[in-house]
Amino acid sequence: MRDGLVIAAAGRRIDAANAETRGFPLHRVEPTRARIRETLIHRRATALVSSAACGADLVALLEAGSLQLRRRVVLPFDRERFKTTSVLDRPGDWVTIFDTVIDQIDAAGELIVLGESDGDAAYAATNDAILDEAERLALAAGAPAAALLVWEGHSRPGNDLTEQFRASAARRHFEIWQVLTL
Repeated sequence: MRDGLVIAAAGRRIDAANAETRGFPLHRVEPTRARIRETLIHRRATALVSSAACGADLVALLEAGSLQLRRRVVLPFDRERFKTTSVLDRPGDWVTIFDTVIDQIDAAGELIVLGESDGDAAYAATNDAILDEAERLALAAGAPAAALLVWEGHSRPGNDLTEQFRASAARRHFEIWQVLTL
């Protein structure tokens, strides 16, 4: 990996068809994708670490791949279970994208499966592991690490995993950028 910025990315999944609160509507994928691409180029990213849920994660991974950046994916548990809990349940053709991206990442030896149990604790552990991996890659490259949040710009009431990711990145003194989905 050439010297450059390592980005830990997380954010909103695509809104459910019947969602009362909007965070990332399906029709906002293309403008969000363009802003993620601009951010990766402008910040001179060389690597991206993320999970692979439908929405922010997969869009960021696609853009990083198109820019030939190193990509590392962290899943809380095996890919089929993750696909069921974080990809299949939303509108759009995310399953094909997920399978293609995960096949590429796995073939490159960049897929990490944590073996966590279900629930918010598994996803919170994944967020911490994404930040850990970004720090490891940055240290190995002698490069800085930063966090990219792809969301509507504010925390939701209750257990907001994107907000937890932001807070954890801030505690680690990551520079934090946002790409807004709305």
